[in-house]
Amino acid sequence: MEGKKRRRTASPEPSCVSMNSTDSMYQPPEFSDESVPPRKRINTRSPEPSCVSMNSTDSMYQPPEFNERPVASDPGVERSGIADSAPHYISSVDALKEKHKTNMKNKYESLFEGNPLQENKTLLNRIYTQLYIIEGEREGVNEEHEILQMEKSYKTLQETPINCNDIFKPLPGCEKQREDLTKTVLTKGIAGIGKTVSVQKFILDWAEGKANQDVEFVFVLSFRELNLIKDAQYSLHRLLLEFHPELQDLDLEIYEECKIVFIFDGLDESRITLTFSEKESVSDVNESSSVGVLMSNLIRGELLPNVLIWITSRPAAASLIPSKYINRVTEIQGFSDPQKKEYFRKRISDEHQASRIISHIRKLRSLHIMCHIPVFCWISATVLQNILKQNDAEIPKTLTEMYIHFLLTQMKMRNQKYDETDQRDPEELLQSNRKVIMKLAELAFKQLIKGNVMFYEEDLRESGIDVSDITVYSGICTEIFKEESVIYQKKIYCFVHLSFQEFLAAFYAFYCFLNRNYEFLNLFNLLPNFHKGVIDAALQSENGHLDLFLRFLLGISLESNQRLLQGLLKYSEKSSESIETIAAYIKDKIKHEHGLSADRSINLFLCLLEMKDETLLREIVQFLKSDKDLQNKLSPSHCSAIAYMIQISDEALEELDLKKYNASSEGRTRLLPAVMNCRKALLTSCNLTDQGNQIVISALQSSDSPLVELDLSNNDLKDAGVKLLCAGLQNPNCRLEILRLSGCMVTKEGCSYLSSALSSNPSHLRELDLSYNHPGEAGVKMFSALLENPDCKLEKLNKANRAYVCSIHS
Repeated sequence: MEGKKRRRTASPEPSCVSMNSTDSMYQPPEFSDESVPPRKRINTRSPEPSCVSMNSTDSMYQPPEFNERPVASDPGVERSGIADSAPHYISSVDALKEKHKTNMKNKYESLFEGNPLQENKTLLNRIYTQLYIIEGEREGVNEEHEILQMEKSYKTLQETPINCNDIFKPLPGCEKQREDLTKTVLTKGIAGIGKTVSVQKFILDWAEGKANQDVEFVFVLSFRELNLIKDAQYSLHRLLLEFHPELQDLDLEIYEECKIVFIFDGLDESRITLTFSEKESVSDVNESSSVGVLMSNLIRGELLPNVLIWITSRPAAASLIPSKYINRVTEIQGFSDPQKKEYFRKRISDEHQASRIISHIRKLRSLHIMCHIPVFCWISATVLQNILKQNDAEIPKTLTEMYIHFLLTQMKMRNQKYDETDQRDPEELLQSNRKVIMKLAELAFKQLIKGNVMFYEEDLRESGIDVSDITVYSGICTEIFKEESVIYQKKIYCFVHLSFQEFLAAFYAFYCFLNRNYEFLNLFNLLPNFHKGVIDAALQSENGHLDLFLRFLLGISLESNQRLLQGLLKYSEKSSESIETIAAYIKDKIKHEHGLSADRSINLFLCLLEMKDETLLREIVQFLKSDKDLQNKLSPSHCSAIAYMIQISDEALEELDLKKYNASSEGRTRLLPAVMNCRKALLTSCNLTDQGNQIVISALQSSDSPLVELDLSNNDLKDAGVKLLCAGLQNPNCRLEILRLSGCMVTKEGCSYLSSALSSNPSHLRELDLSYNHPGEAGVKMFSALLENPDCKLEKLNKANRAYVCSIHS
């Protein structure tokens, strides 16, 4: 509220505040030193509540303490601690603000990384690596499996991320936009991508005085904690005081006088019913209702309409909040390639060892892609640091191998800490912890089938885990299975990452198969043929919730991985023959099943790689080299596999010509993502859609894209499509040398976009074909002016229906 009078709650227009950045090395915003208008003298009998801070989502640091002291705003309770004089009131508020900031700093300055040998804590500022946060899609929800989302888009990270300091600010160029248009922000991101750490970094920078100093209070309401009191009745004021009773003397009018940010972390973990009906309206912070109704009314703006709200969620749960209540959507896309390196170098103090690990991961594309997820970087660093100390150890090459070694590493750490032994034999390590691991694996499987990623005591009891003897799980609980104390001394549990739950669930299903527990498996429709049953179940899933489970299951089925797990398995399966049968079944699905979505097709291709079956990969490589094979009819699912293989290949495809492929219109559309890793893309007359245009734009923006020639002739781009394309052309990473837009219905408006883009990034394009368009005299003049630019490298320009060869600048 710089230069403005503070708003009252009667005003529907919220304040606008800059949020803290996930990339703290950026220049923090400057705030005005203009003094805040003095507050009114407060009536001590006012029924309005005080303002207090909420408990952190990272409750493993220091759970809140609760007492039975009466709340100052309750009827009949005499208020104390607030003097009648305004000066004393102001100094008391300021003191409480500083106390609140100190408490928040202490709570959030450490990052839990699960290493008991280092007391489970690392200073956040020491290891923090910025994340890419971009403007996200407002409409629709992407419900495909999160890992697949990330794997498909790992090369499309935009190079100009949103600075979280500006998360509530208008986009560049829209500075005149009303502040209330960015009152409520939803940040999406897959499990482990860094949502909660971004929240933590924001709070820490604010508490340390580095950013957002016009914000006076930040309250975090974690859904995982609120789930425990979802059936209780609270007023918002009383709910907040449950987490910070030491602030109960804060004056009630603060709610409308202070600039406040509420952070609702983990919407996807909610077991609370959010109802946005106007029939359940709450507008008074002292009015009691259910937790779900309180949260809904905060988000609707019915309760405390002036506060700013930041919500984090996994993508599939984003639709729980109607889009009309969300002013802005952002998306965390994880680490870029340079940020991966930065993380490993910060995480691993030995520079030589860090370089070896970075080199190993870069050689294995599936692991390299997974490292876009920060938590997977931690898993990889933990495993590889341990393995590189052993001269004879085999380094993991697949996802399944990495997770098996992570399990072994944690067992070893647990033994070192609690048993003071240094067992190196995998079988002994697993055998000594077998009971604990099997119980966790059963829990993982049952809850995965139910769709749960957060567990409560009743969930543990269902899988035979005695919560009163949870100390037995020490070491495992802090490394693999997290236990957190929250309100009323209740506890919540979760695996270190969703993918680890899927790994253990896959192991448990395979264990049941080996032990002929058919009755159990039949409950989940995984029979009569076990492996084919799981494959078919995964393919029938619309959102791919069994995709990673299937990949782990097939990986565990390999004899080499069974040997690593033999401390847990009483029996093993001679799997070479069955693996060949399963691989043949998968390849047949990819090549011939026409109803298969692109996502399911790609996952089947990844399943083959997890089984170390590269026959289809070699077939595709040979297919791309042979013009004869290009005449074979391709199913859409086969096209998806081909495109994906091209994308993840270390070697760029020399030429992608969609017309050469004997495929349906849908099949050619599925081939389009291959443009991300080719030097020459010939996409003429392919009915390019806006979505297809976005893929091309992402390729132009990517820092490691090899694309130098692009032919989009005879697509109805029109001026609007050209405008979108120019977002890629003007990106500093764009290295395009030849661009053909013949017959794309471009007028002088489109020419103005092109001219502007090439003026801002003029150093690479040598040839531009605009023949059979309608630039008019104005368009021709624009390009004539462009050619006067000494930095422009344009040598050949085709305009109208004939070619003009431009002089080469000396």
